[in-house]
Amino acid sequence: MSGFNLYRKMVLFIFLMLIPIMGLYLYSNKTTTTVLSRELSASNTNQLVFFQNQVNTDIDILASWPNLLLHDPDISSFREIYLEDDDLNLDAINLVKQIQTKLSLQQSSSNWRSHLAVYSPSLGRVVTENDAGYYSHAELESHLTPGWQVSSYMEGSEQRFLFSWYAAAPYSSMSGRYNTVTKVQFDSTNIQDMLDRFKSDGRGDPFYYKPGTGVIYNRTADRDRISSILSELSSEPLHKVENRVKKVDGKTYSVSLVMSEATGWYLIDYLPLSDIMQPIMTSNKRFYLSIAALLMMGCVTAYLLYSQVQVPVKQLVHVFRRLQIGDYSVRMQVKGKNEFSFLAARFNSMVEQIQELFERVYLEKIHVREAKLKQLQSQINPHFFYNCFSFITSMAKLKKYEAVVAMSHSLSRYFRYTTRQERELVPIADELEFVSHYLNIQTLRMNRLTYRIASHALEQALEIPPLVIQPLVENAVLHGIEPQAGPGEIEVSFRVEDGRAVVIVDDNGVGMRDGQLAELEARMNRPMDENMGCGVWNVHQRMRLRYGEQAGLRFSNSPLGGTRAELYWPVAMDHQPAEAQREQRRLGSG
Repeated sequence: MSGFNLYRKMVLFIFLMLIPIMGLYLYSNKTTTTVLSRELSASNTNQLVFFQNQVNTDIDILASWPNLLLHDPDISSFREIYLEDDDLNLDAINLVKQIQTKLSLQQSSSNWRSHLAVYSPSLGRVVTENDAGYYSHAELESHLTPGWQVSSYMEGSEQRFLFSWYAAAPYSSMSGRYNTVTKVQFDSTNIQDMLDRFKSDGRGDPFYYKPGTGVIYNRTADRDRISSILSELSSEPLHKVENRVKKVDGKTYSVSLVMSEATGWYLIDYLPLSDIMQPIMTSNKRFYLSIAALLMMGCVTAYLLYSQVQVPVKQLVHVFRRLQIGDYSVRMQVKGKNEFSFLAARFNSMVEQIQELFERVYLEKIHVREAKLKQLQSQINPHFFYNCFSFITSMAKLKKYEAVVAMSHSLSRYFRYTTRQERELVPIADELEFVSHYLNIQTLRMNRLTYRIASHALEQALEIPPLVIQPLVENAVLHGIEPQAGPGEIEVSFRVEDGRAVVIVDDNGVGMRDGQLAELEARMNRPMDENMGCGVWNVHQRMRLRYGEQAGLRFSNSPLGGTRAELYWPVAMDHQPAEAQREQRRLGSG
């Protein structure tokens, strides 16, 4: 069971519960924001259309004045006057005064500040509400084009615009011969007044714009921001009526524009959506903080459940696993006064009683095992000694005293080793030296037998139960070398690898088939029967009793052509060769 397993599950469950709430809120918030943005844009566009219509109405009224004046009787009489000299007579002067009075009345009929003028080509004079002077015919000709004409001028540091409308009689043409020309003119301050009133009723910043001509600002306009917005708008063609969402200087704006059919100027207004959506964003932040608080409270609740329930259960599982592997010294920590502390105290008492019982049983088992080891050790095949004494007798009869001496010397060393085994473990070097004495005896009996014991094996400091290698060598001689007539060869080697020591005995004898090898290994793990030699079986059982399931015997085909017997048992880290230790440390640190 991994740490914080239950805690993670509970936190994940709380998080999964909050996901649908978050999803529904985000969907609702997105829908509300979209609808509100669309409605705000539509409302702003409708207001611009209404305001544009008002401006167009006033401009259309001004544009109708020149045509109305052309039908006035006094102005009609004025265009029929022809003078032979440069001065006006009394009738003409009176007529001019009447025309000025009418122009003044006409101008005062509108809230817009405007300027009316009547041009008489026959007199070469222009009449305004307070003057009657000469004009340039060529300059007038250059202005006689249809529609509103716009010219800019500077008023201090501010750019302003003059809007002029001309009408001529007869109406057939604006060029060529005409008798009278009327003009109405107003400047952009009238439009500024309208923009100021419109701005005071809303939250936008309206202005007029005509590509290639200029901008008419309201008097409190943010001109830098308007310049940035116009820079964004100029990237795409402008339509008569439209709404766009633009991001300028990190803020999102809803920009609405309506084109004036009368002048060709665009009325543009923008609303900062981020400011309008601020209450919604504030509500979103509060909701997110609430969700975070709920998640934190859920995590705290889950942690309390984890520390009060999961941790004691986890500790209980841990101590049961320690018990499973045989560690009866394990105890639970008793904390607090609750159900788990009571359970921990009862568990510790139970484990203590079990440990005492197992210690008594274990001591009895050790005594039984030691007795069984002594019994197995005493069952080493005694026929070897009989054969050696028969060899000595035969050599004595043949008067081969050197052979008798060599056999007697090796046999005495051999017999001394087997009869002086008070210890449970002996150095492996002593055991291999004992094997060499045995092989010396066998070479005296069989001249065709040769052997080799690896020199490094004699230098090992490991310990091993006594009389466990010699039976393997004896088995190789009796069942591998003797049945064949040719030269016999036995090789004993040793190695330590992966925390395990291995003694290898190879021969070039008759060998065994794979099935026979498997059957031999299987029989060593069963009780000994009459068909099983006691030598290798004793060795296998002694190693299993001493070291457990990680020790024993195994058999395979030898590279020399016969059978290979491998005796293996676990060893401690400090008994491994230096190179093997370094390799294991490297792997462990990696």
